[in-house]
Amino acid sequence: MAAPAVAAGDSSAENMPEAAAEPTESSAEAQKRPQFGTRFLTDPRQVFQHNAWDNVEWSAEQEEAAQKKVQENSQPLPAEKQEEFDNRANEYWNDFYTIHENRFFKDRHWLFTEFPELAPQRKPPRDAEENLLNGEEVPSTHTDTEFPGASASYRILEVGCGVGNTVFPILKTNNDPGLFVYCCDFSSTAVDLVKSNPEYDPSRCHAFVHDMSDTSAEYPIPDHSLDVIVLIFVLSALHPQKMQNSINRLARLLKPGGVLLLRDYGRYDMAQLRFKKGRCLSENFYVRGDGTRVYFFTQDELHDLFSSAGLEKVQNMVDRRLQVNRGKQLTMYRVWVQCKYRKVLAPT
Repeated sequence: MAAPAVAAGDSSAENMPEAAAEPTESSAEAQKRPQFGTRFLTDPRQVFQHNAWDNVEWSAEQEEAAQKKVQENSQPLPAEKQEEFDNRANEYWNDFYTIHENRFFKDRHWLFTEFPELAPQRKPPRDAEENLLNGEEVPSTHTDTEFPGASASYRILEVGCGVGNTVFPILKTNNDPGLFVYCCDFSSTAVDLVKSNPEYDPSRCHAFVHDMSDTSAEYPIPDHSLDVIVLIFVLSALHPQKMQNSINRLARLLKPGGVLLLRDYGRYDMAQLRFKKGRCLSENFYVRGDGTRVYFFTQDELHDLFSSAGLEKVQNMVDRRLQVNRGKQLTMYRVWVQCKYRKVLAPT
């Protein structure tokens, strides 16, 4: 259920799921690239000198105009239409991947700069003291007959993997022999595309279909077994009323000290401002022309979700970015939220 990028200047952007217009450099280039927030526009006359500018401050007038635009288009659709989009969510995502397959996406090599937890760790195993939960030792080694990747020493799960644009860069970049990567998606079509990729290696990766909003559905891994969980432009696809329970369930999968990594849409992102009347489902929650849905977060909303699940903040930042189409002389204001939250270590 990961989402693709909107083409610069595309006036039909509201009709297309999107995952931020992300850098497209190679793995080696991505390792050298500094983190977001290092290129500042100090002279407006230089705006078309680069493809993007970081930490762009909005004027009070710009903020007010964005609020007015959202308010104008905030009349929600009738309840029966909302229920239809909820009931057919799986169908809409399958249709999306059937149409686009793996041609619509770019690999996210920037992840290793922003989230070094996904790169090779090169660290010794944790002490047994760090594997304590509520005073009891949590098993950290298993035989592979118990669950896929049970013998791994470092486990990553991506929820909403789409066609693998996060998973495959991880597998290519992280050569840690103890690594095992799990990936799941709401769309069976997307998971089939991951499994059919020549780079899919069942000895290092396990892809499966899963609806993260169905908290009664079992994951193929036990609680307290994951080092990292990745949510890249996926939580926003859930109905807001289902988000808290979904995060609570994911938090149970983390080891003490494990981290949840998120990047998703921020309030007043360009994609939100482009929605027309008749697309609003509820406050800051919309349906695109293809039937897929998207929510636009504030930092406080995400903090409340994660802290209520027993996770502590490591990072919670807004990436306000000015993207530029130099060929068409267009500017686009993007707003994304990036978070890291850690599962608290049990007291010794």
